[in-house]
Amino acid sequence: MDVLFRPARASEAEPLSELALRSKAHWGYDAGFLEACRQELTVRADEVARRRALVADAGGRVLGFTTLEGEPPVGVLGMMFVEPRVIGRGVGRRLFAHTVAAGRDLGFARLTIDADPNAEPFYRAMGAVRVGQVPSGSIAGRVLPRLALAIERRAA
Repeated sequence: MDVLFRPARASEAEPLSELALRSKAHWGYDAGFLEACRQELTVRADEVARRRALVADAGGRVLGFTTLEGEPPVGVLGMMFVEPRVIGRGVGRRLFAHTVAAGRDLGFARLTIDADPNAEPFYRAMGAVRVGQVPSGSIAGRVLPRLALAIERRAA
């Protein structure tokens, strides 16, 4: 699959928000749970550039996106969502690698990730380690794993 990784456009904010909800639904969450997450999963047009949103684009179709937030040396992988129909086909792995490379280029040495529990195995496979847990921003009483990824500097 030919995929271009590029900065998201402000005009894509609504479709990115819809993709985030579809991707979250992939894990079998019910409508009430998803509605409770809607605000947290909403990307606003005026935030796209500041949150450094990056998309995986296949022929004009966005297959996934990330946000790379904060300031070096420690950043946050704020959001990472992949279109459900391509989960397991390598898009997420490539998108994650491009996001980490962008972070490296910006001077980040470490990224933290507050992950959906279902996504923790993916992030661990990508080299992140669990460093604790944090309360969910959407669901009272729910806790999420916090992971961290050390970003290796490129050899000179």
